[in-house]
Amino acid sequence: MMGLLRFFGRRLAHFLAQPRRHQMRPSTSAPALLARTLRRGDVLLVEGNSRFSTAIKYLTQSTWSHAALYIGEEPLLQGGTPQPMLIDVDVEQGVRRIPLSAFTDQHTRICRPQGLSPMVVDQLVGFLRARLGYSYDLKNVFDLARYLVRQPPVPGHLRRRLIALGSGEPTKAICSTLLAQAFESIRYPILPEIETVAAQAGGAEQTREILHIRNYSLYTPRDFDVSPFFDVVKPRLQQKFDYLALQWSDDGSP
Repeated sequence: MMGLLRFFGRRLAHFLAQPRRHQMRPSTSAPALLARTLRRGDVLLVEGNSRFSTAIKYLTQSTWSHAALYIGEEPLLQGGTPQPMLIDVDVEQGVRRIPLSAFTDQHTRICRPQGLSPMVVDQLVGFLRARLGYSYDLKNVFDLARYLVRQPPVPGHLRRRLIALGSGEPTKAICSTLLAQAFESIRYPILPEIETVAAQAGGAEQTREILHIRNYSLYTPRDFDVSPFFDVVKPRLQQKFDYLALQWSDDGSP
């Protein structure tokens, strides 16, 4: 029975992973510019145009359906030429290394954590490297597939719970939860619950914030975008952008 479910799950995952060309939004940054802007440890959000992405974007009410970690330049194959590489979780291939060129034609956003030393970034990347080869959590495939048949009017406060699904097995993952675990491993906040506590210091009353880590299964790609602890980095603005130097068409056409 389990073998049949796995077979059906893989076939369903393949179907859901197929791109829908008419829903593709063009990239806002040239590939070379995106590669020059990325730093090791950055989170790259991808809009995605697959059937699977449609369900995730609906449930999260967000542009972003996928998240990956940039790990720097290294060869894809032993002895190959170094190129910009990411680690992500693919619905068919599981946790994998993938070249940045795989997202060349897709709408992306760079989210950058602040204050991480090279040693801490190594720990972050190492956490994901240790999980290369883990399979995608196929229970998540079954859970999300039903929203492609008919998208029900789900109240906003329930959507995050609906996407926080899966078997919970330690050798299975989905993209945003694995990244959340990685940042949790270095104690870096994404969207923690913040408790404000009154305290006395130097005879004066002050307030301080205590951060509580939320369960990693509740994180979605959009959380890196809205997090107050990640910078949104726009490649064009990093290259000494001057709007006065832009060349506009004078033909008057829209």
